[in-house]
Amino acid sequence: MKAIRRFTVRPVLPEPLQPLSDLARNLRWSWHTETQRLFQAADPEGWRPADADPVRLLGAVSAGRLTELGADQHFLRRLTEVSEDLRAYLDGPRWYQDQLAKGTELPAAVAYFSPEFGVTAALPQYSGGLGILAGDHLKAASDLGVPLIGVGLLYRHGYFRQSLSRDGWQQEHYPVLDPHELPLTLLRETDGTPSRVVLALPGGRSLYASVWQAQVGRVPLLLLDSDVEENAPGEREVTDRLYGGGSDHRLLQEMLLGIGGVRAVRTYCRLTGHPGPEVFHTNEGHAGFLGLERIRELTETGLGFDAALETVRAGAVFTTHTPVPAGMDRFESQLVARHFADDGELPGVDVERILDLGTETYPGGEPGLFNMAVMGLRLAQRANGVSTLHGAVSREMFSGLWPGFDATEVPITSVTNGVHAPTWVAPEVLGLGARMFGAERADKALAGAEVGDAGGAEVGDAGGAEVGDAGGAEVGGAAGADLARPGTPRRWDAVTTVPDREIWDLRRALRGQLVTEVRKRLYASWRRRGAGTAELGWIDGVLDPDVLTIGFARRVPSYKRLTLMLHDPDRLRALLLHPTRPVQIVVAGKAHPADDGGKRLIQELVRFADDPRVRHRVVFLPDYGMGMAQKLYPGCDVWLNNPLRPLEACGTSGMKAALNGCLNLSVRDGWWDEWFEPDFGWAIPTADGSATDEERRDELEAGALYALLEDRVAPRFYDRGAEGLPERWIEMVRRTLVTLGPKVLAGRMVREYVERLYAPAALARRQLTPAAARELADWKAKVRAAWPQVAVGHVEASADTVVGGSAELGSTLALRVRIALGVLDPDDVEVQAVAGRVDTSDAIAEAQTYPLKPAGGHGLEDRRLYEGPLALDRTGPYGYTVRVLPSHPLLASGAELGLVAVPGETTGKDTAGDAGVLLR
Repeated sequence: MKAIRRFTVRPVLPEPLQPLSDLARNLRWSWHTETQRLFQAADPEGWRPADADPVRLLGAVSAGRLTELGADQHFLRRLTEVSEDLRAYLDGPRWYQDQLAKGTELPAAVAYFSPEFGVTAALPQYSGGLGILAGDHLKAASDLGVPLIGVGLLYRHGYFRQSLSRDGWQQEHYPVLDPHELPLTLLRETDGTPSRVVLALPGGRSLYASVWQAQVGRVPLLLLDSDVEENAPGEREVTDRLYGGGSDHRLLQEMLLGIGGVRAVRTYCRLTGHPGPEVFHTNEGHAGFLGLERIRELTETGLGFDAALETVRAGAVFTTHTPVPAGMDRFESQLVARHFADDGELPGVDVERILDLGTETYPGGEPGLFNMAVMGLRLAQRANGVSTLHGAVSREMFSGLWPGFDATEVPITSVTNGVHAPTWVAPEVLGLGARMFGAERADKALAGAEVGDAGGAEVGDAGGAEVGDAGGAEVGGAAGADLARPGTPRRWDAVTTVPDREIWDLRRALRGQLVTEVRKRLYASWRRRGAGTAELGWIDGVLDPDVLTIGFARRVPSYKRLTLMLHDPDRLRALLLHPTRPVQIVVAGKAHPADDGGKRLIQELVRFADDPRVRHRVVFLPDYGMGMAQKLYPGCDVWLNNPLRPLEACGTSGMKAALNGCLNLSVRDGWWDEWFEPDFGWAIPTADGSATDEERRDELEAGALYALLEDRVAPRFYDRGAEGLPERWIEMVRRTLVTLGPKVLAGRMVREYVERLYAPAALARRQLTPAAARELADWKAKVRAAWPQVAVGHVEASADTVVGGSAELGSTLALRVRIALGVLDPDDVEVQAVAGRVDTSDAIAEAQTYPLKPAGGHGLEDRRLYEGPLALDRTGPYGYTVRVLPSHPLLASGAELGLVAVPGETTGKDTAGDAGVLLR
């Protein structure tokens, strides 16, 4: 019979065991090995069935066992030690506090908004890389002591659980998640009633949400839940599923995340005394409405919309994760307008101003669509992609928002993602690090918390810099800002002393653990597919701990090309079944429930893996998630990644593999493009420059993949020296750990965010007092109105430098240019010479800028005279031009307003005529 009501019965812990509750409720246990071992000791049989979830374990342990533990002095001593360690972790100063003690200006707090968070499998609120990245961001911030507040939604059905039908078709299941059975605490008012966030909906309706708190080490994570009694049935389902529903449903989710999330942060700070955030970080466009709520807050204090917008922008950071326009959330403008009309949200804020922030009013855009990423960029003074290549792709993709500027000058920098090593590194590898570094230093090294290890420059070098430095104070500096990153992390040289035999034995042990895990999961999968026990004896022979093992696990959109390995099935079979150099492959991944194309790819792979000829060498494991991933990465020798370049924004799965000594075999996309070295693995050649169609491109790149496996990867793995060890392979593992390991840490990533984005944003926000915000808004309005009258006139260069169309390397051009400013003053603009190598169409590449200064007085036709030197410091075809940009001390970039004046056709012979000067 089915229960008519469901509720949770919590255990009553004996007094000596009360600290277990605090340990279970703080998700630090998910990356702290000693805490996990303590809970395992509490109930060795229950630990695995509970999926390593202390909250569920404590709810299932018997009263008799609790009484027994309460009298177990050895267990109580361990409990005291682990509890004191957690208290020291939570209360003691860490890297961030050390920087504050040195006088570095840093934000009092940062609010970090994301639609999903992958902290632990026990809190399934993630679908893939974006959520895992967000979870790792919180954990690394906790380890470093960064005062972050995470904000997301609590999805009552999570994403989905995946299984396979008998014929290999993906099937989705949506288990109901009870918050009372999760490591969550309900946020309550001082009188004990649950805190509520309320949004106004059209037609006089309201959307209510409670706020659940997960404690991620030192970082609170606030999750909004619409499944409350005050809501009508439709509103209760707003937070039902991650990435579910149609446009109206998704819009409500994103309004609740952004607008409701700000209100939840305000409530949390009011109730706990936590400092209010000075910086708001939007992780992808889903939470972009948070900027509108902050504008509403400021307008209620008497600040006008434009001044409020400037204030909000100064303290905002926007991170884009998508490399293609199709990956952005877009809504019909009429739908957005309906929700922000007079009877909707944000009363007092003009709906047309809201629409202006997100409408695609740029070349190539669709004016009838409201784009969440576009709004995110317009509401944030600082923005970034998630790898160097992705930063370049983003600058190109969003260049329409900054017309008149080359894509390289678009003010979007990049902070390459990282991964949280304590979460993803196998305990055996952590043990190796503890022996090499010492336990305390190993913990700091893996967290990226040692000053100098992950940052090079001190925080003050970036945080105390000019406001515009993080985004590139000079136009062109946004791309160039990548070059100004903190220095290369210190290498983990202690690993060089580990004997080859110890490394190889460790790798084989991890491979053996993976084999055991795969067989167990494969058996369970086949049982769910309807197979009987008598049919499954072959599973005992699946995989071999001595065979080269390749892993491929990720979401399954088409661009990730799950089935590229199947392009030539006969060639793949030959690799799998090679008599002396066999290969085995473990594959996992989920397709979006609405993506039938992705499901067909999974089915194609599953059918190949079901073939009795190869099923002992290739497997597909359904229901990919954090629990599986933590077993998969350490046990693989090679991590495969073969997306269509450049559609992989970062691809952090390869980073997790690398931290466990797994070598990467990948297309040079995402992070692999910037950090690839032959010591770390292999780069799959891409055919993007030569293939005329997708099918031909797949054919060429699949051929390159097969060739690498046949000729380089497998031979190196099986090439054994005198002691039976693959010495060259082991050396690659060692170099991966020593040199690549420190780079891929989430601690390095979070320190970069602090130094290059959070600290400058906090400084900019502090400078924007209400009076300064009004002045800046008025100044921008004046400049925009006057810009049509700004023009570049006659440009002169010293005649004795350029002779016969060429000039000497090392010589200097003296430039003089006449500029029309209209009603603007010289202080309102910056006049620059832009110079560099030119191509056959006279386009300037690798441009450098040189400021030109007012020479005093007015020139002809009320034009002002500017002059300055131009150093000729490179040979070859060379050219220059002159341009005028808006200039104000509170701009983060000269491109911020998207305004530029350059020599135009109407100026005729007055324009610069020396582009293409040949230097010798």
